[in-house]
Amino acid sequence: MASTPLKDGDKSPSESPRRVSSARFLGQVGSQDSWFKSLFVRKVDPRKDAHSNLLTKNEESNLYKIQFHNVKPECLDAYNKLCEDVLPSIHADKYYPCELVGTWNTWYGEQDQAVHLWRYRGGYPALTEVMNKLRQNKEFTAYRMERGKMLLSRRNQLLLEFSFWNEPVPREGPNIYELRSYQLRPGTMIEWGNYWARAIQYRQRNREAVGGFFSQIGDLYMVHHLWAYKDLLSREETRNAVWQQEGWHEVVYYTVPLIQRMDSRIMIPTKASPLK
Repeated sequence: MASTPLKDGDKSPSESPRRVSSARFLGQVGSQDSWFKSLFVRKVDPRKDAHSNLLTKNEESNLYKIQFHNVKPECLDAYNKLCEDVLPSIHADKYYPCELVGTWNTWYGEQDQAVHLWRYRGGYPALTEVMNKLRQNKEFTAYRMERGKMLLSRRNQLLLEFSFWNEPVPREGPNIYELRSYQLRPGTMIEWGNYWARAIQYRQRNREAVGGFFSQIGDLYMVHHLWAYKDLLSREETRNAVWQQEGWHEVVYYTVPLIQRMDSRIMIPTKASPLK
């Protein structure tokens, strides 16, 4: 028996009303599912400036370098003496557009470690100028060669300072210093800065806040907070007291998920340190 040709608008025998209804339903579900998923798509606001420029003090253009030197245990005293003989002279010489902010030995944390923090007023051009001039400095060249015999390893980072932190300035001692370092999840630096711009007000009562920095070169999405205390008991009392201030617990609640890893060093200033 010959089949009858279908006219426009006719359904094929296999295209039952149930199948048509199912297809339409699935189409509606797919459309709704796509709309539902779109609610969770993170919108990216267009920016015309780098994140670093939004977080730092543009008008000052200070660049910082932090150095971590792991010293052979038997050489730590000689290493400190070598640094005391050379680093203050560079700090005091106006020929070099840099300043030694502080220099410490780690007390609790990674042992037999020295930490140096330098500031370059004028940013990257100042850093380049200092590097070029030090290459011509025979005393510094001899210092580096002698220093190399005492080290197990070394690393550094280039940092910018958060706009809402005070610039580190010399202070009288004796003090101990805590360097708290946070490795953030990529893409969360602006969020971190927004929370801490409000949070820093809770940590100023005992003048414990020294400086806040974030990395530009080296380990990225790294934040360093530098604090000063009279001793370990003062540190404990100060940190416990902040929990009594309304709003502090919210800062902790919202910033903890941004952190991948965190580290704390308790450091003792050396004789050459402007931060005593």
